[in-house]
Amino acid sequence: MRRTVSALALSLSVVLAATTATALPAQAGSARDARTPAGAGAAYSTKTPYEPRQNPRTYEPAPDGFVPVFTEIVSRHGSRSATDSDDGDMILRLWEEARKEGQLTPLGREFGPDVRALLDAVRQTGYGKLSGRGKRELRGTALRMVQRLPQLFTTIVEDGESVDVVSSGQGRAVDSGTVFTDALTEADPALTPHIGRARTDKDLLYFHKSAGGAAYRDWLAHDQRLADTLKKLDDQPATRAAARRVLAKLFRPAFVRRVADGEFAALGTDVSAARAVYNLYSTAPAMSDESPREQGSHAASRRDGGWRLDRYLAQRDADRFGYLNDAEEFYEKGPSFAGSDITYRMAEVLLDDFFQQAEAKRDGTSTLGAELRFTHAEEIIPLAALMGLPGSTEAAAPGTPYTYADNPWRGATVAPMATNIQWDMYRKGGTFLVRMLYNERETPFKAGCRPVARHSHFYDLRELERCFGRTAG
Repeated sequence: MRRTVSALALSLSVVLAATTATALPAQAGSARDARTPAGAGAAYSTKTPYEPRQNPRTYEPAPDGFVPVFTEIVSRHGSRSATDSDDGDMILRLWEEARKEGQLTPLGREFGPDVRALLDAVRQTGYGKLSGRGKRELRGTALRMVQRLPQLFTTIVEDGESVDVVSSGQGRAVDSGTVFTDALTEADPALTPHIGRARTDKDLLYFHKSAGGAAYRDWLAHDQRLADTLKKLDDQPATRAAARRVLAKLFRPAFVRRVADGEFAALGTDVSAARAVYNLYSTAPAMSDESPREQGSHAASRRDGGWRLDRYLAQRDADRFGYLNDAEEFYEKGPSFAGSDITYRMAEVLLDDFFQQAEAKRDGTSTLGAELRFTHAEEIIPLAALMGLPGSTEAAAPGTPYTYADNPWRGATVAPMATNIQWDMYRKGGTFLVRMLYNERETPFKAGCRPVARHSHFYDLRELERCFGRTAG
């Protein structure tokens, strides 16, 4: 007996109802513009937790007669714990010195226990591992994919098609794929035998560390212009002023002066100490499920999930260090310096794979119904620049540093945790259309690509091949 799309939708509705906090989409209009201002999420930079950017009820319907035949996605891993304890260890050594000398402020006395609690949770989760929130992010993305494309997943089952799962091989990317596919099979158990064994492809999904990234790694290690640019940003008076304000929340004025004067250089400078506080602050939201305080909905109402580390940075100082993190990501992984493509040309292997998978489906040489890829910010950020995604392409002119005032690039919108790029493919006869979702928001392809109709988000695959230079003419 053939399954119906309505039967799958009913099954999915039960799963969604049981996971309301995970599956409910952001409301229309809640998606942040590419020019996210500091203070509206930019402070967490690329550690910003994931949320879908469009209400699915507002998606454009496919043109008449077109049915979904294939989907492919590349996703960053979900929110994770800190990759090591270095920041916490460093700032706690400085904090202990101040405590012994009676140089802590009243608020500063609470800082040490708060940091130790977070570090304990990180150790229990495992360094660099998916957090509870990260698992919910991937689960929600998977459930919404099935919700958007019930007819496709019904066809996969009925026609005996396969779902391919591939990752970088790194733990949190592998785990993200597992969480994602577990959610798919929970939504529709009949998918279970159709999901292939997860495989690893480092050349495709860890290219910054593979042979294809050799020139990039050499540039990253030796380019003097890059080193000088980032150092100048750290040395700006605004950075040092922000650092001292952060430290003044923890330590008495005389102790802050001693840190700034280099007395504790073996532990860290004023800027490195403040950066450590910021790094802990930006880790906390990802660990909201592991917070021992204010569990449940009350914890979720706090920006950092109940860890209270947001007490130790004023918003303007969090914004400053978020900007510095964005600048580092922008120059090292994003559009970087005008006239150079060293940071993103290595992503061609991943863009090629998107096209190859779509073309194989069109040409009848593929039996895949879905291609699921799981990777890292080091791959997503250059891919976004290469593809010309909104807010991802504007490079810094020579001698003009990247700033929020004159550049739309924001880590919080280009590559938050669990960020994803998805192509949905539709067919009618011999015509194949593609729609792109970027963090689940309908997104036009780069300038020069012509949709099937004005303001449409659907593009003929042949047109995409033309405008991305994959065909002559």
